[in-house]
Amino acid sequence: MSNPPPTNDATAIPLEQSRVALVTGAAQGIGRGIAQSLLQRNWRVVLFDIDEAAGQQCLDQLPEGRAATFIAGDVANEADVRRCIEHTLEWGGRLDALVNNAGLADPHSGPLETLALEDWQRRLDVNLTGPFLMAKHAVQALRASEGAIINIASTRAWQSEPQCESYAASKGGIVALTHALAMSLGPQVRVNSISPGWIDVRALQADAPDDLKPLPPSAHAQHPAGRVGKAEDIGSLLAYLASPEATFITGQDFIVDGGMTRKMIYE
Repeated sequence: MSNPPPTNDATAIPLEQSRVALVTGAAQGIGRGIAQSLLQRNWRVVLFDIDEAAGQQCLDQLPEGRAATFIAGDVANEADVRRCIEHTLEWGGRLDALVNNAGLADPHSGPLETLALEDWQRRLDVNLTGPFLMAKHAVQALRASEGAIINIASTRAWQSEPQCESYAASKGGIVALTHALAMSLGPQVRVNSISPGWIDVRALQADAPDDLKPLPPSAHAQHPAGRVGKAEDIGSLLAYLASPEATFITGQDFIVDGGMTRKMIYE
C-alpha cells in the first residue's frame, strides 16, 4: 500500500512541547475521535489504518496547525507493523504513546455451530494479535521515552449477548494482555486499557451522512449517566492515562459506559 505524505507539519510545534502518539484503527470511529482528542492537546499523531481512503479523508479534515501523518497497513501483518513503527520514528523522532484501538467492530458472529474457524481466527488476529505485535515492535521506543500503551477493550470483555463468542474472547484477551504487559514492561512503560460501552461514533465514520438523525431519547434514558457516550469521553480519559499525571496507574482496565455494567436488569 502507498503511504500518502503528511498534510500537516510535524515540526510546527517544538519537539519538547509535543509528544508523539500512534493510534491504530484511527481512520474512523473511536480511533478517529481519540486522534482528534490528542491533537487538540498538542500531541503529534500517527494514524494507522487498513482503510487508506478513510485515513486520507481523516487527515485532510484535520484542523490547520495540527501535526499528523497517516500510514496504511494491517495490524495483524507483522511486516506492516514494522513499517508503521519505522515511519513513526522517522516522522516524529520518538514515540510516547501507543494506542491499540484497531479491531473488527461488529460483535455478532452468528450461531456457534456455524462460526467458521477462519472467521474466529481473523477476529483474534486483528483484535488481539494486532495489539501484541504493535507492543512488541514499539516497546524499544516506548522504553526510551518512558511512555504508555493504552489498549481499547470493550465492556463485552465483562458481559455478553448471545452469539458474540469471538469478539468477547478477543476483548477479554485484551484486558488480560494489558495487565501482563504492565508487569513485563514496568516501570519504564505503563500499560492500561479502556473498555467503552455504547459510544455514538456515527459522525466519525467515513460514510457518515450529512443529515445524521439523533438517537431516540430511550437510547440515552437507559444509561444511569443519562446519555449515550461520545468519542470525547474515551479520548479525554486516554489523554490523561498517556500523560505524566498518570504515572502511578498501570495494569488497569477502565470501564466507560455511563454506568450500564453496574445496572441490574430483569425482564
